[in-house]
Amino acid sequence: MAAETHHNHRFFVSYSGVKLPLNLVNPIPEAGLSNRNTFIHAYFDEAGLLIGFDKVVYGEVELAHRYEYHDNGLLSRAEINMLDEDAVTLRFDAAGVQISDA
Repeated sequence: MAAETHHNHRFFVSYSGVKLPLNLVNPIPEAGLSNRNTFIHAYFDEAGLLIGFDKVVYGEVELAHRYEYHDNGLLSRAEINMLDEDAVTLRFDAAGVQISDA
């Protein structure tokens, strides 16, 4: 995570939908985190694109997504890590169509 600390970050209650990148909903001010057991810690690049997030549950990262994009702004790669499971990497062509998973 150290490589991401220089990026813009914000906090959210949850996400909606299943299409990647996930749509984060209900922003939370950082000061409001002390009253929450579960939240999303999201990272954005300088252009405002979501480059990743961690779903934090009782202080543990339960789910993590990392995203890379094509020059046209569409998703090119998504890495998904779930607690106690192997990471899954999905790749997408320049039209946003999934072309592989590993």
